[in-house]
Amino acid sequence: MTTNVPPRATTMRMQGVANAVVHTLLRTPLLCRVVGRRLVELEIVGRTSGRRFDVPVAYTRQGEVLLIGTPFTWGRNLRTGTPVVVRLMGRRRTADVQVITDEAGVVAAYADMSRDNHNFAAFNKIGLDQQGEPDPADLAKAWAAGARAFRLTPRGDAPPSLTDA
Repeated sequence: MTTNVPPRATTMRMQGVANAVVHTLLRTPLLCRVVGRRLVELEIVGRTSGRRFDVPVAYTRQGEVLLIGTPFTWGRNLRTGTPVVVRLMGRRRTADVQVITDEAGVVAAYADMSRDNHNFAAFNKIGLDQQGEPDPADLAKAWAAGARAFRLTPRGDAPPSLTDA
C-alpha cells in the first residue's frame, strides 16, 4: 500500500535514548517483570541490509498471543511465516508472526490495543470516548497512514544463541 497520508504517530525527540533505557530495563532482573507487563523487545533483522536492531514496542496480550502495531517502516521487516526473536519478561523466545495489513484487521487490532493501553492510543493519536472506546475515524486514519498490526505467538523454546552458527 502506498499512501500520501502523513503518519499519525511520530517518534519522540529523544527516541534513541528512550529506547536504550527501555532496552536496559527489559534486561534487568526483577525490573523486566514490571516493564515487561506492557513492553516487549523485538530483535529485527533488516530484509535488505541484514542489520539486526532491537525495537521496544507496546503489546496487548490475547491469550498466548501478543498483539502489536506500528506505523513505522521497521514493521515491514516482519513477515508472516518468518519467526522473530522477542524478549518477553526477561526471556528471549522465538515467536511466530502473522502480519495484518488489511483495513478491517488493522482497525480491529488497533481498537483492541487502544482499549487495553491508553498510552498506545495517545501515541497513535487515537481518541477515546468516556467509556474508553476508540474513535472509529481515528482508527481508519491510522490504517490509511500506514499502520500495520502483528500477532506474535511465542514458542516454548529459546531461540538459537547469537553466537550459534
